[in-house]
Amino acid sequence: MQIKTAAYLANVLQFLIDHKGHRAGKLVQAHILRTNQFANTFLVNRLIELHSKCGDTAAARRLFDQMPLNNIFSYHAILNAYCKLNDLDNAYELFDRMPEGNAVSWNLIISMSSRNGDREKALGSYYSMRMSGFLPTRFTLASVLSASGGLGNVECGRECHGVAIKLGLDTNLYVGNALLGMYVKCESIADAVVVFKDLPQHNEVSFTSMMEGLVEGDRIDEAFDMFRLMHRVGIIDCVSLSSVLGVCSKSAVEEFLVNDGNEKGLKMHGKQIHGLVIKLGFEGDLHINNSLLDMYAKHGYMECAEMLFNSMLEVSVVSWNVMIAGYGKQYHKEKAVECMERMRNCGFEPDEITYVNMLAACLKSGDVEAGLKIFNSMSLPSLTSWNAILSGYSQNEYHQEALMLFREMQFRKVRPDRTTFAIVLSSCAVMGLLEGGKQIHAALLKAEFCTDLYVTSGLIGVYSKCGNIEAAKHIFNTVPQHDIVCWNSMLSGLSLNSLDKDSLNFFQQMLGKGLLPTEFSYTTVLNCCSSLTSLLQGRQVHSLIVKNGHANDVYVGTALIDMYCKCGDVDGARQFFDMMPSKSTVTWNEMIHGYALSGRGDDAVNLFGDMIHTGFKPDSITYVAVLTACSHSGLVDAGLKIFNSMQQAHGLEPLSDHYTCIIDSLGRAGRFSEVEEIIDKMPCKDDPVIWEVLLSSCRVHANVNLARRAARELFRLDRNNSAPYALLANMYSSLDRWDDVKDVRGIMKEWQVSKEPGYSWV
Repeated sequence: MQIKTAAYLANVLQFLIDHKGHRAGKLVQAHILRTNQFANTFLVNRLIELHSKCGDTAAARRLFDQMPLNNIFSYHAILNAYCKLNDLDNAYELFDRMPEGNAVSWNLIISMSSRNGDREKALGSYYSMRMSGFLPTRFTLASVLSASGGLGNVECGRECHGVAIKLGLDTNLYVGNALLGMYVKCESIADAVVVFKDLPQHNEVSFTSMMEGLVEGDRIDEAFDMFRLMHRVGIIDCVSLSSVLGVCSKSAVEEFLVNDGNEKGLKMHGKQIHGLVIKLGFEGDLHINNSLLDMYAKHGYMECAEMLFNSMLEVSVVSWNVMIAGYGKQYHKEKAVECMERMRNCGFEPDEITYVNMLAACLKSGDVEAGLKIFNSMSLPSLTSWNAILSGYSQNEYHQEALMLFREMQFRKVRPDRTTFAIVLSSCAVMGLLEGGKQIHAALLKAEFCTDLYVTSGLIGVYSKCGNIEAAKHIFNTVPQHDIVCWNSMLSGLSLNSLDKDSLNFFQQMLGKGLLPTEFSYTTVLNCCSSLTSLLQGRQVHSLIVKNGHANDVYVGTALIDMYCKCGDVDGARQFFDMMPSKSTVTWNEMIHGYALSGRGDDAVNLFGDMIHTGFKPDSITYVAVLTACSHSGLVDAGLKIFNSMQQAHGLEPLSDHYTCIIDSLGRAGRFSEVEEIIDKMPCKDDPVIWEVLLSSCRVHANVNLARRAARELFRLDRNNSAPYALLANMYSSLDRWDDVKDVRGIMKEWQVSKEPGYSWV
């Protein structure tokens, strides 16, 4: 057989590399060995490259280890094979053995480290490469920027940006897209916008990265503008369509504006994106259809979602999961169950997300038992499932059961995360379970979660609600860095424990630290001003609210009205009330109650009429407020009319508080015949407050017979309560009926009832 020349064999091997001719390559390798050409490093390097290209890395490594002389290309060939296989251990071992590296070997190792999530290693290798005197290429920079974004290390990213500018690579599309991605992941959207504008050209990746970054930065309108620009230049693919549908899903308002060239705004909805999908011929794409389903489901358009789902030629487990989640969001538990059954009948096996969505559907509908049944049917629930069932228990006020489930979770050796701890701490806080909170605190210390801000807020809440404010302060002070949630938890805890001055001082410290208060912060501090009746501080907080743009928030506005009313400035409260762009039933209630506290019954009744006229439905608290106003202002007939309208006009059953108000109103006016009619009909005859109010009125008007009846009812409910004895005795003494006074005192002595002595509180 004629011996082939090295040049000829090299050409043959290159052909086989290009066409992945592995079997023929083995024959060439046998010929090289047989003809004693194994010492030719160039040919062996070609063979190593062939084996690597064909996926036989073991054969490539054997050749590498057996060849008499390795050079840099030999190392690169086998290193490239390991990097393609993501074989980190062998790649690092080989890289460390290299006598000398160059830019190619550094790029290979940096790229592999970044791709496999070993970002710290990627950055370390990059800095070592720079110290070795090698300049990065566009591939190096792209890998390092990806690693920086994954770590949220914006400083390293900016340094790479500077290197890219120095090397003239900042305008390279590949590097530019990597820069965009890095700034987006580091939540530095302003820098991402600058990079985008400076790129001489853009592709689908540039637009999609920018759009997703704007969404993460809650700049929804700008994200839609970015899609508009994509549409204008004709760069739209499946990924960008899925991304804009994701924007529609996240947007609270599903419509946005698209200019038509004549600068006229046309409303464009998620449904019109659906139309564009069909127009561009993407209606068969499963990923886009799933994004459409998600968009319809999240906005509650389940009929549209059903129509789309039924028309899809191909569905996946994701499609079924989106439908189940959509039904759960709309509290349609039965439809969610039916959808899961259909899913199984169609041959799809539910996954973890399916079960979590079903859990959420049951728990949102308040069916905790059904949720627990689904949870128990899971062979090995994940931490997400545990958190879902715990959250459902907590939200439905099954706090004791939530804690028991948390214990079972520990017995099963499922390691809790920050969400788990936050849920169980919330349940402990609601129950006032200090010992349980301490035990969870101990578990947090063991799990090293105590510096987690999310968990810290929960701990502060537990200790605050259990009255141990010093422990709450200690936890707050031990955390090295605080977010606004932590500050709010501490503010709320101080207010809850009636430390209103401390809470105001704490609020000032918070402002001094440069933190922007939230609506919750303002509501809490306004409640403190109300408790201290400090109108001056309340007005200062009001100015701050207006300055920071929270004056239109309905919760903050309601707290402001409450503050002004309790500080005596009812007209100031009404002025702000009239300026509010949106009101809730609670807002109306506060204003009516403010008039009641100030004895302005006519204003309260008129405002109650305005409330009904504007379409707001009064609740039981509204009626307590307006009936209290009528009672304090002597508007008996108006109060009686309002009381009778509760059931007739609004279908509300009067509660004991409402009976107390109307009986007080009639009793003050001495209309006891009407009082007796109401008492005979009312269902809440075991409420002592009603009888005490009646007895007090009888004492004022000297109605002895009705007073005795009220006293008998109070003795029946609690014969050790000294208040009815004192009221009855005082009434008899004012009428000079001393024998009756003596009888009352005799009964007190017989039943060993002692009256607490009065004292003056200055």
